[in-house]
Amino acid sequence: MSTIRVQREDRVATLSLSNPGKLNAIDVFMWESLRREFEALSADTELRCVIVRGEDGNFAAGADIAEFAQVRSTPEQALHYHNEVIAPALQAIAGCLHPTVAAIDGVCVGGGLEIACACDLRLAAPEAHFGIPINRLGFPLAPGELQGLLQLIGKARTLEILLEGRVFNAAEAKEKGLLHRIEHDVRTAAQECAQRIANGAPLAARINKQMARRLTPQAEALSSDEMRAAFSWVASQDYRDGVQSFLNKQAPNFQGK
Repeated sequence: MSTIRVQREDRVATLSLSNPGKLNAIDVFMWESLRREFEALSADTELRCVIVRGEDGNFAAGADIAEFAQVRSTPEQALHYHNEVIAPALQAIAGCLHPTVAAIDGVCVGGGLEIACACDLRLAAPEAHFGIPINRLGFPLAPGELQGLLQLIGKARTLEILLEGRVFNAAEAKEKGLLHRIEHDVRTAAQECAQRIANGAPLAARINKQMARRLTPQAEALSSDEMRAAFSWVASQDYRDGVQSFLNKQAPNFQGK
């Protein structure tokens, strides 16, 4: 059963992603739980730091593709799924009052990588793997999610990740600017990092987060027509074939229509 677990030890909270048997793939329940949990953590002014990690040796393997037929089979569903389910969860992580640290091991791809990128600091084990291989599924990255990646690593590296759809190792992720450090014992390193943050002045940390966000350039919001055009792929045969091929463990044969 998928769930989000939150444990607190003194001034540090640890939020764990769990979806056994699916490499912690994030389903709708988990996205909505992420938003609620981060809103509650942000409101707790006694906290100093939040660690985000996965269970059972993996961070998260993206969105749960098995539920796509139910939650995003029309443009209206896709707009709701990305703008009203995923976007608020990522915004709650990025907008958390307290500094956040992603402790990454195993698989960190797709929506899992988006969650990690919404955190303030990212530490990873050497054997961790990264990427957004959704070109194999026949759909692009949603605008709101694309914007976060662009702000973090820029246009050239974002397009490389999306157009190739390659899965790459931690060393390459660090070179691309996705990671701050590679740590052999990433969970211990994340705890030590969180403790250093917790030992600092909380008001200073919060103001640093607020000012960094305020001083980061923001793109002009998409018009409603642009937003709908960004989800035109939902009606494509490529999208249907890509998802079905993934579920059937087959190679897709994209036709560009």
